[in-house]
Amino acid sequence: MARIRITRKFNFEMAHALWNYKGACKGIHGHSYKLFVTVTGIPESDNTSAKYGMVMDFGDLKKIVEENVINVFDHTVLLYSEASTCFESMGKLLENKIIIPYQPTCENMVTDFAARIKGKLPDHVELHSLRLYETSTSYAEWYASDNL
Repeated sequence: MARIRITRKFNFEMAHALWNYKGACKGIHGHSYKLFVTVTGIPESDNTSAKYGMVMDFGDLKKIVEENVINVFDHTVLLYSEASTCFESMGKLLENKIIIPYQPTCENMVTDFAARIKGKLPDHVELHSLRLYETSTSYAEWYASDNL
């Protein structure tokens, strides 16, 4: 049977600041992110299975991504650990913040998200790629084949 890719799209809102950056993105600002998650596998061939013909149930993929990415990052402020002390005085304004060990660029975030999703997929399904739109015209992609 043919190997097939399936993709699910997710939307979330998040703010970030780019530490030590010299452009407009150095201050806290937000985006409406769009995340496309593509997995690959061979569709279920057992016609007695409830998942007959599916690589993976879209609902199962939704649950994995929501639990490990969307519910973690939606409506948060993402800050690089090197810069987090700059924002400590903001108190409750930054109550919903996540301090991370990397600069919160689209490139680094898509890499982090891939790591969070990969280990949660069923054994017969592989993460193929992620595409994370930061704006309507700018995105970063992660491909498994580039990261062997």
